[in-house]
Amino acid sequence: MAKKVVLAYSGGLDTSVAVRWMIEQWGVEVVCVLVDVGQDPDSSESFESIRSRALAAGAMDFVVVDAREEMARYFCGPAIAANALYEGKYPLVSALSRPVIVRHLVDQARTFGADAVAHGSTGKGNDQVRFEVGVHALAPDLDVLAPVRLWGMSRADSVDFAEKWGIPIKATKEKIYSIDENLWGRAIECGEIEDPWAPPPEEPYTLTRIRTDVPVELTISFRQGVPVALDGEAMGLADLLKALTDRVGPTGFGRLDMVENRRVGIKSREVYECPAALALITAHADLEDLVLERELHHEKARLQIRWAELVYDGMWFSPLKEALDAFFQETQRHVSGDVRMRFEAPGVGRVTGRRSPEALYDLGLATYEAADSFNHFDSEGFVKIYGLGLKTWAARQGAKNATPQS
Repeated sequence: MAKKVVLAYSGGLDTSVAVRWMIEQWGVEVVCVLVDVGQDPDSSESFESIRSRALAAGAMDFVVVDAREEMARYFCGPAIAANALYEGKYPLVSALSRPVIVRHLVDQARTFGADAVAHGSTGKGNDQVRFEVGVHALAPDLDVLAPVRLWGMSRADSVDFAEKWGIPIKATKEKIYSIDENLWGRAIECGEIEDPWAPPPEEPYTLTRIRTDVPVELTISFRQGVPVALDGEAMGLADLLKALTDRVGPTGFGRLDMVENRRVGIKSREVYECPAALALITAHADLEDLVLERELHHEKARLQIRWAELVYDGMWFSPLKEALDAFFQETQRHVSGDVRMRFEAPGVGRVTGRRSPEALYDLGLATYEAADSFNHFDSEGFVKIYGLGLKTWAARQGAKNATPQS
């Protein structure tokens, strides 16, 4: 068994109990590491109060790592380049933050001379896969511990355990919702959400509560696939995500209600709110429509699906995902320009214009008006040659299949 463990610590019930439980059951020293990926602690809770809770639980040390800029640039940026939507819907809110946390868990394990890392995930979810596979990829010599998977305690048992050891938790025995958030969005589950027929409750939403009936129009500027400005104001991606959320969230844009296929084989009803993520992916994909060559565009669309699956499944550090990153980076060389969008309650957002100095759109070729520069006579030969193989097949073999079979 390990002697010193670095724990991915959120300050919630499970990870707080995990600190003391590992000390009591395994006799280990525990270092708590909170990686700030843009989560917003409760207004009555600060990182300092979370630190106090970790130390009260018995942690030998508590570390906060500010990884917001890192996550925006190196994790959200590639997701935008990949137009990443798992199963065509989910913009990988939690999946993107886990490899960020894993990187810093491993770094802190090296700093503190730990021989193991630990997480607070259950055995039913995706995060256990993301944490453990990620650590194995970066540090195969480290053990990975999952106390929540082993202890067999109910939520009520965990609350009692915390009270027994004087851990100042805020949780109660009744858990309504489980919420994970970062600068890319919020993931909401549990409670009445677990019934796929029940309408999602309004209560857990914070980013997308409708607070305006005035339409919002804005322009997002990209440089080589990276969002760099909002309405002409240059800003870093982390700041742009915050500004975009503040602008479009009040229109209700960015909510997602879906039944998704978890990596462990369970179908799960999930509710998300991710206004900035969905707005940026929509705008970026639209700009690519304008600037990418047809064959490249079509192949990229196919590979985007695979990239999203890999990241969802915890394979951020895999060779295939890195190879796809290299391909996507090459596709972004000409993805520069502006996309105008309009958002209005309740939750409607759409692209209303796009422009780029590298656009492949040629008005002279596209128009049917007097400015038409397309040589229509060239099409006759093209169509004949294009359909020649099918015409030959139809003449020799296709006649017997011409009439629908009863």
